[in-house]
Amino acid sequence: MQLDRRSVILSAAGLLAAPLVRAQGTPPIRIGVLTDMSGVNRDPTGPGSVAGAQLAANEFMAANPGQVVDVVVGDHLNKPDNGVAIVSEWYDRGGVDAIADLGNSAVALACSTVSQQKDKVQLNSGAGTAELTGRMCSPNGIHWTFDSYGIANTMGTLLTQEGGKTWYFITPDYTAGKDVQEETSRMVAKAGGKVLGAALYPFPSTTEFSSYLLQAQASGADIVAFANGGDAMVNCVKQAREFGVKQRLAVLAANALSVAKAGLDTMQGVMMVETFYWDLNDRTRAFDKRIRPLLAPGYFPASLHAGAYAAVTHYLKAVRQMGVPEAKASGRKVVEAMKAMPTDDDCFGHGYIRVDGRCVHANYLFEAKRPEDSRGFDDVLKLVATTPANEAFRPLSESTCPLVRS
Repeated sequence: MQLDRRSVILSAAGLLAAPLVRAQGTPPIRIGVLTDMSGVNRDPTGPGSVAGAQLAANEFMAANPGQVVDVVVGDHLNKPDNGVAIVSEWYDRGGVDAIADLGNSAVALACSTVSQQKDKVQLNSGAGTAELTGRMCSPNGIHWTFDSYGIANTMGTLLTQEGGKTWYFITPDYTAGKDVQEETSRMVAKAGGKVLGAALYPFPSTTEFSSYLLQAQASGADIVAFANGGDAMVNCVKQAREFGVKQRLAVLAANALSVAKAGLDTMQGVMMVETFYWDLNDRTRAFDKRIRPLLAPGYFPASLHAGAYAAVTHYLKAVRQMGVPEAKASGRKVVEAMKAMPTDDDCFGHGYIRVDGRCVHANYLFEAKRPEDSRGFDDVLKLVATTPANEAFRPLSESTCPLVRS
């Protein structure tokens, strides 16, 4: 069954009306997917992340007859207050044991406090801030898929090593954009490169980037990097083509699905970082075949959809190991069990979860294909280089997470 906005958004009343214990069965495990079902992050998270969580639940129930796993959905509208209100209701009266996706760093950080207070599990499979495993880490939280450090590390290090010795940034004037520019700049310098300059533009009012692109072009930098995402990133790339910018383009907040929707005529040659791609290997292709029937036409699984699947899959493995009653009694105990078990799934392969909650796996540098090299809408990326798992994320020696020092 395909998942769309109407079929997955559940009201609080509908959620509370569902029975929490099935007759003659064990208590159901209930997972809340808190995501963006209607805003700018709907495609990379939204229904696709719901599909990932549901696929994990379906596979667990097939392997464990009699055990029910409910997946419920809330739309946080990219507002922390909305997210906190939804998860508080879920935890207090909805019987929810764990939440997944989050899909917005501010929402994830706000909900983390509630998850810890209520002793529930928070699977941050869609949020990007490295603070979730830094100073804001939680004994009730796991961070899957990607983070801002991992992207900056792979992009800044590998692309510099590939020959991009000089860089120029075009950056939105908000915290996340400036942070990723700063982190990537540090990685560029560490790899022997140099940042020649940066242009900070007003957000969200700016839609015309010609003056910033001309500055980047005049700098002579090897790499022009866009520290934005969504429509702003696509507009930057389109206008760079129109102005004849010849430098290599790098995007710091993109995914394979956004490349496909913008089109390879526009995106060809653009460099980006991903932690998952559906056509990466035999295991990712096997996952793709299983999840496609749950996605709407014109979609294929993006990295955050895969993250929701992998995080929920590992969570359910820990629940099975502990037993449902004990797992429902303490989210912190479940997270401890998740950290003690190696991770293994078709999306990210073998890995592990560190003491700070970071799920460790490889990161990949990709280049968007030329149209003539693509087999179709979903065939958009070419692998250029890999950051191995043990080098991809912030080392524990640099961690500010209290759990690391405890």
